[in-house]
Amino acid sequence: MMEWISSPEAWIALATLASLEIILGVDNIVVLTIIVEKLPEHQRAKARFIGLALALILRVLLLLSITWVMGLTTDLFRVPYFDIGISGKDVILLLGGLFLLAKATKEIDQHIRHEEEEVPANVANSFLSAMVQIALLDVVFSLDSVITAVGMAEDLPVMIIAVLIAIICMMIFAGRIGRFVTEHPTVQMLALSFLLLIGITLIAEGLDLHFPKGYIYFAMGFSLFVQILNLKIRKPGAPQRKDVV
Repeated sequence: MMEWISSPEAWIALATLASLEIILGVDNIVVLTIIVEKLPEHQRAKARFIGLALALILRVLLLLSITWVMGLTTDLFRVPYFDIGISGKDVILLLGGLFLLAKATKEIDQHIRHEEEEVPANVANSFLSAMVQIALLDVVFSLDSVITAVGMAEDLPVMIIAVLIAIICMMIFAGRIGRFVTEHPTVQMLALSFLLLIGITLIAEGLDLHFPKGYIYFAMGFSLFVQILNLKIRKPGAPQRKDVV
């Protein structure tokens, strides 16, 4: 069980997989930030912690039942005209993608109309609703994470440790990212746009239209970099550019 400790290949796989899991966790953090942002401020940290703890538990359980998870990649049926096979994993990705598209579209519409949702009288129901949404989306993101882990490592302890490292890193940075997004309305809109992009990506993957996720993450990172530059330019006291006539 512990033979992997003396294997250099296992340590390389652990470092590589942990890094990849952290990168793949960007989706999780963006979605978590958007959902938690609707809660009262004093509940956001608790919601983030519970949401990521659920993600950790779910991923470990999926790794322990890896035979069942890999069975989800078997086609349940085929779409005749397009000759596309739909598996259990594809169904989950499609539903998750549609949910994110609906969620992001609704939030963007509210921001454009400058409408603020009233805080529900029953805060417990609001918190529970957020937890249900986070738990359901954890299922979507955990499938990709677990299947990636299985493809890169052979030892179950290595996979579990890599997932644990990734979730701990997400717990450390999720709060800071959440506060940054909440404090800057333009960044909120950018995060909602990322949500649309993630939803479309999930739907594409569910329809077997695969393309490197590196392109998606590069686009998101570049957009965020440009937005940070804009924030610095607009910051009070920053030198203002004068147009030359």
